[in-house]
Amino acid sequence: MTLTRRTLIRNSALGAAAFTLGAPSVLRAQEARILRLGITTPPGHPWNNAALKVGEALKAETNGRLSIEVFPANQLGNEAAMMQQMQSGALDLGWIMTAELGSRIPSVAAINAPWVVDSTAKVAKLVRDPIAMKLLEVLPAETGTIGLAWGITTMRVVFSAKEINGLEDLNGMKLRINTTPAYRDFYQLLGAAPTPIPTPQVFDAMSNGQVDGLEADLDLSWNQRFDKVAKTMLKMNAIFMPVVALASGRVWKTLPEADRELISKATKTALDAQIDATVENEPKLLEQFAAAPIPIKDVQVADAEKIIADYDKIWLPKAPILADLRKVGATL
Repeated sequence: MTLTRRTLIRNSALGAAAFTLGAPSVLRAQEARILRLGITTPPGHPWNNAALKVGEALKAETNGRLSIEVFPANQLGNEAAMMQQMQSGALDLGWIMTAELGSRIPSVAAINAPWVVDSTAKVAKLVRDPIAMKLLEVLPAETGTIGLAWGITTMRVVFSAKEINGLEDLNGMKLRINTTPAYRDFYQLLGAAPTPIPTPQVFDAMSNGQVDGLEADLDLSWNQRFDKVAKTMLKMNAIFMPVVALASGRVWKTLPEADRELISKATKTALDAQIDATVENEPKLLEQFAAAPIPIKDVQVADAEKIIADYDKIWLPKAPILADLRKVGATL
């Protein structure tokens, strides 16, 4: 075909039109995107530090195309509000504790059952077992979110305003606990009166006698210096509170597969490091408390099997997977 001036002009126009039609999708694929991540814990908490590392890794891996802005300390609302925002697609990512998820889904709450494991080192192994990821399989259907990875805290301890020696001394105490039903049922079996109080008010509640004690993980407890209003720290060796890194299902569908893989990998890598650091730092935290000083008592439970049996009567019908968790925990 002979190229004429008219042909060249026509072909150039067609090419320009095609480029113009294709350009928006190309540009959108290359646009920088800042993913918003909500979390309940304050700046400096190990989970927050891990979330920041995810953002740094994504930014480095994509030359700045993907990054994360972390909103700590319930800046976007409490965990229930953040769940709603993820369901609607208004929030991209949220790191939500199993207290909130377990209040919605009994099978997820099973991981909060007492004596599934009895040490932080075993917690680290449990959340890396396939059984832990299996717990998250129901999340897309039940909550509209995608579970990416687990993070952990130390096993939880009890701070008492009076000197105590063991679990039997919790009988009759007004104890500030996390409001999750899994914890409530456990402490009620011990004879305590579970008393929900927002975290910022806990120190004063202990100081003025509103509660007789409280339970929390070591990281938060040192940050809040609960030892200053307590006379005994009781190492329960019974329960723990993990967090799940979640992505909005609506947002997840809009991301290219390659970006999903990057986010998943960066999240798991950061939380794996957080898990290892938690195990490594636990003895240091205990040394800090001992030097504070506050007496630290290790719980010895003669009738743990009876408490477990009574607890499982309540929870096995609601969460049959608890039996599998106990089997895995017994091998760790």
